[in-house]
Amino acid sequence: MIDDRERKLVMPGRNQPQPSLFDFTHAMQLLCDDVTCRLDEFLHIDMSRVLVTFAQARRKVLHGLQAKLTPMRFEGGALTTRRHGRTWTVQRLYQEDREMLYILTFYLPRFLDQTFQEKMITVLHELYHISPRFDGDIRRMEGRYHVHSHSQQEYDRHMEVLVRQYLESQPPEELYGFLRSKFRTLHRHHGGVVGLQVPIPKLIPVSDSQSA
Repeated sequence: MIDDRERKLVMPGRNQPQPSLFDFTHAMQLLCDDVTCRLDEFLHIDMSRVLVTFAQARRKVLHGLQAKLTPMRFEGGALTTRRHGRTWTVQRLYQEDREMLYILTFYLPRFLDQTFQEKMITVLHELYHISPRFDGDIRRMEGRYHVHSHSQQEYDRHMEVLVRQYLESQPPEELYGFLRSKFRTLHRHHGGVVGLQVPIPKLIPVSDSQSA
């Protein structure tokens, strides 16, 4: 079980009052809540069981990983898997006694330094990876390339369509407006950016008697 979550400061401003800090992961949670209520492709997602977090990008470059979805179950929602002749499970993660099925992580400041369109595509891209069964596993495409089908470009073009549909549904500007700003702008305006971080869940070996 992982329960030692922390809300940590990302590049805080000096001598700024704490209440002014921008809570990135809270804002992102609200945006994802709205997306999953408005678009048919995401109605199966229960955001109360998806933990939104951030990680600090190690290099200050625009290219590289923007976000990732970590499933807390294995294929088909299984609690265990067999690898290299051994049975494994993953640490469980709880928030207020509710077990999380996914961790959605954004890499800052890199993610916030993309264009607005790129940021919205990334958000929907990661949400779309969630299994239609919402069982803790990822969405598995047919064929060899089960994560993004045969073409990630085609996958992202689909996300562009979904972004347009979402914005055409006229969601409140305050839910997504923060994505129009770069990291430095949010930092300067609010005196700092904060967010939720959690330890990376670990794989735990399970004896054959336990997994039986």
